[in-house]
Amino acid sequence: MTRKHTVGIIGGGGYTAGELIRILRCHPAVELRFVHSNSQAGKPVSSIHQDLAGDFFMDFTAEVDPKVDVIFLCSGHGKSRGWLAENAVPAETLVVDLSADFRLTDDFVYGLPEMNRTAIKASKRIANPGCFATAIQLGLLPLAAAGKLQDEVHIHAITGSTGAGQQPQQTTHFSWRNNNLSVYKPFQHQHLAEIGRSLNLLQGEAVPDLAFLPLRGDFARGIFASLYLDTKLSEKELQVLFHDYYAEHVFTHVVAENPHLKQVVNTNKCLVQVTKHGDRALIISVIDNLLKGASGQAVQNMNLALGLEETTGLQLKAMVF
Repeated sequence: MTRKHTVGIIGGGGYTAGELIRILRCHPAVELRFVHSNSQAGKPVSSIHQDLAGDFFMDFTAEVDPKVDVIFLCSGHGKSRGWLAENAVPAETLVVDLSADFRLTDDFVYGLPEMNRTAIKASKRIANPGCFATAIQLGLLPLAAAGKLQDEVHIHAITGSTGAGQQPQQTTHFSWRNNNLSVYKPFQHQHLAEIGRSLNLLQGEAVPDLAFLPLRGDFARGIFASLYLDTKLSEKELQVLFHDYYAEHVFTHVVAENPHLKQVVNTNKCLVQVTKHGDRALIISVIDNLLKGASGQAVQNMNLALGLEETTGLQLKAMVF
């Protein structure tokens, strides 16, 4: 029997760690060795991730074995770099960082498989993209690859409350969030930097401005992004461009019908639709922010880097009902 790859999770108390555990405990090629949390050490993992009650009996630990085959870093932004500086992780250990610490550096490969699949396969250090960044880039990569991002892109994207993390905040409180919408960080969201960096690299020249309005939605999970820009390409040319670009990518699908969030929640899929309205192209991109936007994509990156079938452990059905 083939030996399973050993895995550890650092920063195990948050949403992304909980989703990683949910995927990895049923992944046929890995063995989850530890879930690290200084604040929860000694407590059952199911006391925090209550969806695991009754069938997952591991405790959080403050002890770490850096010699496992794979380490997922799920601590808050700014903590991954410090943790790696303090812990002697072997060069052969695969590290997938779900924070923003290495997304804008050359120290880690940027883990967007639809852009960097070959580099991911050869890497032991991978920076998982942000959730908004994933949805928006998957709506724009085919245009950037063809050098067709020549006009300002207007982006309107709404995210579920889990995108704000597990720590309670005023804007995630149920009585505030329910039946409510609000814009935040208009035109200056932190994910714009990684989006612009990727698109510039892919296009080979600077891309136009990305006018991004992020919104807080009154639902738990998912990102619905609508993007529009002026283009001389016809709708048929746009369709061919998008279908050709994603033809070999197993989790991003170009669809003819108007997509909606319930088609992707609980999956690692991205659904993209592109249409033409007068001189404007309209692109809709929808993902689950905790899966394709975080933990699912992290496992996808792990699969690629370990030489596994890319879809292993990630063939999840959407929660339509």
